[in-house]
Amino acid sequence: MRIGIIGAGFIGRAVAQLALAAGHKVMLSNSRGAQTMSSVRSGILGCEVGSAEEAARFADVVLLAIPFAHYLSVPAQWLQGKIVMDANNYYPDRDGLFPALDRFETTTSRLLAEHLPGSRVVKVFNAILAQDLEKDARGSGATDRRALPVASDDDEAKSMVSRLLDDLGYDAVDAGGLDESWRFERAKPAYCIPFDAEGLKRALAQAEREVEVPEGAWRR
Repeated sequence: MRIGIIGAGFIGRAVAQLALAAGHKVMLSNSRGAQTMSSVRSGILGCEVGSAEEAARFADVVLLAIPFAHYLSVPAQWLQGKIVMDANNYYPDRDGLFPALDRFETTTSRLLAEHLPGSRVVKVFNAILAQDLEKDARGSGATDRRALPVASDDDEAKSMVSRLLDDLGYDAVDAGGLDESWRFERAKPAYCIPFDAEGLKRALAQAEREVEVPEGAWRR
């Protein structure tokens, strides 16, 4: 699979490392251009670098791993027809206020899908800390394998991303459509806490729409 990553921060780099180790092709990008990514060239062997537009053109599947406040900055035409893996999270202190989110009227991934009407958005990789991505990956069949939640309105795209998670070392738990993806957004019981598949299902079920866990409870 060819994976284009828009956002070369910790999440993007960790997914790139796992994907390359699993035999996939990867291009990382950031908003400042390939000339600013010498550390990727030297530190992630085998990873290609390019502009965000080049990463989108390169990819079968695109990972969007940028601060949520900037999601509108990615032109929709770049991602037309693509599966887009949405790793965004809403942090009001960082992103500013989004009243519809503060009123629990929508989800971060629903907003992204409305911006990308020609894309197949899958919420994934937002509910794990960047430093845990490589550390917690396990081979298929491992008894201590961690599970990650996946949500999408497109069952085929969700299935493809679930297979990719398996390649990268994780079980996938189907968390429903994008309107249910609030169950593993920031400050919910499933957010960034390591669970196996059954434990993750319980945490998703326990989530309450307008109830948040204490800020920072997910940091270990």
